[in-house]
Order: sequence, then C-alpha cells, then structure tokens
Amino acid sequence: MAIDRAKMHIRIVGSGLIGTSFALSLKSQGHTLEMVDQNAANQRLARDLLATPGEISPVEDLVDPELIVIATPVDQIFSVLLAEFERYPQARFIDIGGLKSNLLLEVARIPGLNARFLGTHPMAGREVAGPAGARADLFEGRAWIVTPSSQTSPAFLASIKELISATGASCFELEPEIHDERIALVSHLPQALSSLLGVVLSERDEDELTLAGGGLRDTSRLAASSPELWGPLLTLNASKVLPLLESLKGYIDILVNRLENGDAAGVGELIAQGNIGRANIPGKHGGKDREYHLLPIVIDDRPGQLAKIFHECEVIGVNVEDLTIEHSPGQETGLVTLALSEMDAQKMHSHMVEQGWLAHQPRTA
Repeated sequence: MAIDRAKMHIRIVGSGLIGTSFALSLKSQGHTLEMVDQNAANQRLARDLLATPGEISPVEDLVDPELIVIATPVDQIFSVLLAEFERYPQARFIDIGGLKSNLLLEVARIPGLNARFLGTHPMAGREVAGPAGARADLFEGRAWIVTPSSQTSPAFLASIKELISATGASCFELEPEIHDERIALVSHLPQALSSLLGVVLSERDEDELTLAGGGLRDTSRLAASSPELWGPLLTLNASKVLPLLESLKGYIDILVNRLENGDAAGVGELIAQGNIGRANIPGKHGGKDREYHLLPIVIDDRPGQLAKIFHECEVIGVNVEDLTIEHSPGQETGLVTLALSEMDAQKMHSHMVEQGWLAHQPRTA
C-alpha cells in the first residue's frame, strides 16, 4: 500500500530538534500534522512553532494517521514504535534515529510490523537541542539514509523517498549493519573526540581559554551536544565505535613518541596524512568536493556594495558557491572573497576589473 503524499496525515512522536524540524518542513508542504511528546514543554513549543498566525491549536488530533514518525531518543524508539503500532495498526511507520541494526532485528520479531516500518536517518543536526533549535531547512543539502527490509514494499519506499526529497535532502539506501558502521566513523567518532576535548577544557581555568580562536571553537563545537542523546547512541553502537577509538589511540601513541623524540619530520608526516584524509571528505550531496577558486574584491564601507556584486554576478551568469566578508571597525574598506568555479572566477575577475572594481587575481581555495 502506497501513501498518498499529497494528502498526508502525519503523527510525529517526539518534539526534539529533528522531529520538530521535520514537522516544520512537512508543514510548509501542506501536510496535516499531529505533534506529541511526553515532555509537555517541548510539545507546546513545537506546536506553537507550527502554528499559522492567529491559530490557537496549530495541529490536529488525528483519528487515523497515515504515517507515524518516531522521533524519540534512540533507546526509546522500539518501545514507542510498538505502542504506536498497537494503537494504529493500519498506519505506516518510520523512525529518524541514528542506529538501525538492533532496531530492525526487534521490528522483524513483531508480526505485521516489518512490512509497515521503514528505518530512516537524516544526517542533520545542531548543537542546539530540542524544538528551540528546529529549522525547516535543516535537511537541505544533507544525506538522509533509508534502510529497507525485504518486507518493505517498493511503493512504500518510493513514497518515503519522495517525502524525504521534498525536505531538500538526498536519499541513500544502506544495509542496517553498514549504516551503523559508517555512522560510527562519520558521526560518532567526531562526537566522541569533540566531547573528550571538551572534558580537557573543563579541567582548565577560564582565564586560560581567553586566547581561544576559531580552531578550538571549531573542534570543540560538538562538545555542546546533548548528553541525553549521545550517551545512548555511543553506548548502543559501541561495537562499531570502539575499533575506531582503538585506532585513534594508536595514532596518539605514535604522535606522543615522535614528540618525545623531537621528530619534527615524523610529526609532519602525520599532519600530511591528515591532509589526505580531510581531502577525502566529499562535497555537497555526497559528490566529490569541488576545488573552488577564491576571488578577493576590496569594497568601500558603504551600503549596497554586496548587492551590487551579486548584481554583477547575475549580469554575466556566474554562480557564487560561498563568500566571506572581512571588515574591521573603523576601517573604510572591506574585503569580500567569493568562492567560485575556476572558469567563473576568471570570468568574474575580468568583468569586475573592467567595471572598475578592485578585484584581485583568483587563487585556489
């Protein structure tokens, strides 16, 4: 049985960051929603965020939801799913949790549930937990994994893929075991490292951190994540995370040894190997990361300059992938740096120079 996405009645159980963000995206697509959460404050905030101006009750209490989204912490997913299946046996179900292997095994043991359930996992998040951090565009440009079983009908799978695509995410199919292995590498290991760095920082006086710059802030960003979310996630996926941590311990031992021996060349080799690993991370939508060229343009400190630059981009048909702005208080000029393809960077440079802008020669990013 397929789901008619155009007329979807959707019940979302869990009003955290991901559940509420998904609801906001679904609301913008015109779906009828019901938001429920055992945390009354989270439920009220999520419902208010979904409200149309002037509405008192922005969501309906659905008698017969077509799709139920389980958006609870990972250690509660199965029990909540089972309760929802018992209450709404004719509905379809998806989860949006971060682990799949054990969940799919538990689901397979419940008669009738396996064919009505599809595991999914959006690779999106923020350090701001709960509905307060929710954004309708949270999934745009992100990967969203689905883990169909042998009982998942092609029509049901296609319906959910269409729903996912409408959020702006790119859908990928994976086996549950492979999902958990890859998530351990790209999500759970970075979280563990950032949290451990945060532990080290917690043992230092605040005065020692006054010189902290972008590097420390970037690498410790994930340390602000929710303990309630990540404690169960790391523990339940320990079999996949532990080998990665053991490998990291080995590299830490190598670094310590080389530092103790004053082996600058050996330390440099580790840094260079890290460069290679960093370069292996794909770009947007899972594709190969593009090598952008940076075009610096010096501008006057007056209103409208940035708008004029984008107008020039439109005139000659170039696409800006990213930009940075550098400007110090009191400085009469600023620096705008555009990230473009190599061809667009050269084209834009020539055009801006001809138009009298202080555009400088593009360089590789």
